[in-house]
Amino acid sequence: MLAALKRTTRTRRLRAVPLPCALLCLCGLFCASTPVPLASAAESDSVFGSFTKHIQRQILSDKRLFLEAETCTAWFYEQQHNKPAQPPVQGVSYPPAGRLGRSALETSDCPQRYPGGLRAARQEFGRTQALLSISLTFYQFALVGDRNDDEQYSVTELQDIVESLGLRFDAVRRPAVYLAVLNTQFEAMHKTGSLEGLMAGMGTLLDRGYRLTPQDRSALNRISQ
Repeated sequence: MLAALKRTTRTRRLRAVPLPCALLCLCGLFCASTPVPLASAAESDSVFGSFTKHIQRQILSDKRLFLEAETCTAWFYEQQHNKPAQPPVQGVSYPPAGRLGRSALETSDCPQRYPGGLRAARQEFGRTQALLSISLTFYQFALVGDRNDDEQYSVTELQDIVESLGLRFDAVRRPAVYLAVLNTQFEAMHKTGSLEGLMAGMGTLLDRGYRLTPQDRSALNRISQ
C-alpha cells in the first residue's frame, strides 16, 4: 500500500509539470545543439549583380564628367593652336574623347564651365580621369572576384573578396551585409582617389589563384566604350 502511494505521488508530480515548460526545455536543448545556419550560396547570388551595377553607375557618371573635361581641354588648346597633352594614366585607362565624339558638351559652354580657362580644364581633366580609372579598376576587381565567371559570388568567393580588402569576414552574417560593405569600400576609395588599397586587394586575389579571364576582359571593354 505504501509503495502504491509513492507511485501515485510521483505520477502526480510528473503531471504537475506544465506541458509548455517541458516543450521550452526541449527547444532549449535542441537550439543549443543546433549550429547557426551559414549564408548559402543562393543568398550570395545577388551580391555580384548588385555590386557590379553599383560600380557601373559610377563609371557612367565618371565617363560623362571626363568627356566634358577632355572636350574643353582640347577646345582651349585649339584656341591657342597647341596640341593637347595627355596627363599620365593610372590603373585601367580610358580612351580619349576623339574616339567617342564630343556630343556630351557644346564647346561654347567651356568658358562658362571653366572660368580659369585651360589650366582649370586640365586640372579637371586629370581629376576626372583618375576617378574614372579607379571606377574601372574596381570594376575589374569585382569581375576577377567571380572566379568561375558564373556572374554570382559563392560564399568562398565573397569571403576572398572581402578579406582581400583587409576586412573581416564572418560566414554567419548575411551576404546583404557584405554588399553594403563592398559598396561603402568602393565609394570610400573613389572619394579618396587612391588605388593603393585596391591594387593590394587585386594582388591578394591573384595570389589565391584568381585571374582576369577573357569574359572579364569583354565585360570591361563593353563598359569602357
